[in-house]
Amino acid sequence: MSAVGDVRTAVIPAGGLGTRFLPFTRTLPKELLPLVDTPVIDLVVSECAAAGIERVIIVGAPGKEALLSYFRPSERVRARLDLEGRTAELAAALRPEGLAEVLWVVQEEARGNGHAVLVAKEAVENVPFAMIWGDDVLVGPEPGASQLARVRAERGGSVAGAMLVEPGEVGRYGILGGTAVDARTIKVERIVEKPDPATAPGRLASIHGYVLDPAIFPALEECPPGRGGELWLTDAVSLLARSAPVWGLQLEGTRYDAGAREGYVAAFVDSALERPDTGPALRAHLRALGWREPGGR
Repeated sequence: MSAVGDVRTAVIPAGGLGTRFLPFTRTLPKELLPLVDTPVIDLVVSECAAAGIERVIIVGAPGKEALLSYFRPSERVRARLDLEGRTAELAAALRPEGLAEVLWVVQEEARGNGHAVLVAKEAVENVPFAMIWGDDVLVGPEPGASQLARVRAERGGSVAGAMLVEPGEVGRYGILGGTAVDARTIKVERIVEKPDPATAPGRLASIHGYVLDPAIFPALEECPPGRGGELWLTDAVSLLARSAPVWGLQLEGTRYDAGAREGYVAAFVDSALERPDTGPALRAHLRALGWREPGGR
């Protein structure tokens, strides 16, 4: 797929410790948790590639170099599968390295998700870019990055992915406040990170990622530390909205927060159910446990 507008670069923050997935994350990054046999980070990079993005910058922490290795050639695996004539497995093994040009930037200190984006400044090279969280999966007819880039192409500025959440969930997200311009889009005036539901500007939560104008970098540099003494991307986007257009788009598709146990398990099960090689057996197993699938399949 060709790029939408001028967005051909993506940044994927993936520097977190993944403490919710201990003990697995003692040795492997949470972004490598598999949905059957495909790591979460693969799905995120695949989304970028499907949106026509050519360069992907992964911002990782020391000790998480396995994320970069996943997208690098493995001559040992290639030679073995080629020798044995296992063409299907060879194609699966080679696919990740052909998705995009993957670059690696290290966030030496955990100083917030805004800081993670800021350390990618030099690698981004002053162009607009998609920013997709490394543990957030969106499944639908159009990649989330394409949906966001389309709004930038039509309206300019920066675009935040969003969804409506229940009142009881408002305190878990950055909440967008602004003025509606159509059924799915608002002009953002501010973003409040994890607000008290009683004082929140609404129920439209920032999710999945952004398409950001390079003007976000001066905003990040000017933005003071926020909650917990860390630099929050939502605070910088809120600051940017004072001087440049920022839009909030309700994304279409099914979203999984694979950085939380329940979100990851839901993504794993749904992924397995959709596959022709694992779906029938899993469906039979669940039926044996008393599960009844919607639609009676």
